[in-house]
Amino acid sequence: MTHTEKAVNYFSRGFLCSQAVLAAFGDELGVTEEQALKIGVCFGSGMRKGEVCGACTGALMVLGLTYGQTSVADAESRKNTNELTSRFLELFKGKNGSYICNDLLGYDMSDAAEAAKAREKGLFLEFCPKMVASAVEVLEQIMAE
Repeated sequence: MTHTEKAVNYFSRGFLCSQAVLAAFGDELGVTEEQALKIGVCFGSGMRKGEVCGACTGALMVLGLTYGQTSVADAESRKNTNELTSRFLELFKGKNGSYICNDLLGYDMSDAAEAAKAREKGLFLEFCPKMVASAVEVLEQIMAE
C-alpha cells in the first residue's frame, strides 16, 4: 500500500487529516501507530481554528522527523528543515490554492455553525481526502528531491 493509500485509509476510518498523514509514514520513522495518532490529534481542521491545514501539518511533522534538528550546534539541519517547510507550503498552495484550512474549505472552522455547514456539504468526506492525498504527494516529491 502506498503512503497516499495509507493516509486516505486512515482518514476514511475517521482519523483526522493530520493523524492520517503522519501515521502513513510512522513505521518508517520509528513512530508507532499509536504515537503517530496521538501526536497528530491536536492538529486537525487547522488546529480546530481553520489555520494551516492538518494534512499539511502532518506532512511537516514527517519532514521534521526525517530531517529535523536534534542538536543546538546543528544549525544546518534547522536551515534545511526551514527551507523544506517553505517549499512544502509553496508547492501545496500551488496545487490547491492555499494551505489554510478555512480558505480551502470556504468555511470558518473556529465557528461551530460554519463547521457544521462544511460537514453538511460533505466536505470532510469528499474534499478533505483530496487534501490528504495532495499533502502526501507533495511530501513525497520533496523527499525524492
